[in-house]
Amino acid sequence: MALCRAFSCEGYRVIASDLQPASHDLVCDAYIQLDLDHLCRDSDVRSLAIAGIRNATEGASLKVVINNAAMQIVKSVEQLTVDDWSATFNVNALAPFLLVQSLLPELVAAKGSVVNISSIHSKLTKPEFTAYSTSKAAMDGLTRSLAVELGGRVRVNAISPAAISTPMLLAGFEGRSAEFQQLGAMHPTGGIGNPAEVAALALYLASGSAEFINGATLAVDGGIGVRLHDPV
Repeated sequence: MALCRAFSCEGYRVIASDLQPASHDLVCDAYIQLDLDHLCRDSDVRSLAIAGIRNATEGASLKVVINNAAMQIVKSVEQLTVDDWSATFNVNALAPFLLVQSLLPELVAAKGSVVNISSIHSKLTKPEFTAYSTSKAAMDGLTRSLAVELGGRVRVNAISPAAISTPMLLAGFEGRSAEFQQLGAMHPTGGIGNPAEVAALALYLASGSAEFINGATLAVDGGIGVRLHDPV
């Protein structure tokens, strides 16, 4: 929601997509309900989705693609299944590639930008996040590879947030307020991040003010990524 709001406020025509139906307070000009796992598995679903995006632009330039969707399955190594692994990689790594690949003519024509929303888990992780962290590491690698190959045609960058007050994070701490407070306190800033901060950085990366930023993964992590957790 924060991404849609930020880009809409700057005058962009916003095409939003999610697995769920659009919420009543979502700020966008067009909405496409889409299952990214199915998009990866079914070429017909993919073709319909890309056609829907193209129709929704209504002739406007495609200036930026933001890959923000994520699947986070928290299981031990012993419990992870092939289906868990495949779905996680489809949503977090393959779908972003396929969307960029399919929409590349429009992005090149607009000399546009791609912003991938990665995660601190691409570099620093914890138990039971094996599939998620590995998929986000793949997204960082995808960001670098696309930036190199697409060169001056399309810029590609990533944002690597730590704990941000998104519905996915809040749902994981439902009924565990003490643990949630502890998580915030672990960040040197003293709390978790706000989605608007991530949206503001995405807006900057997509803008003409960031034309020399390409292939970067920028942390929005409250300093936790540089903190030692020694016992004393």
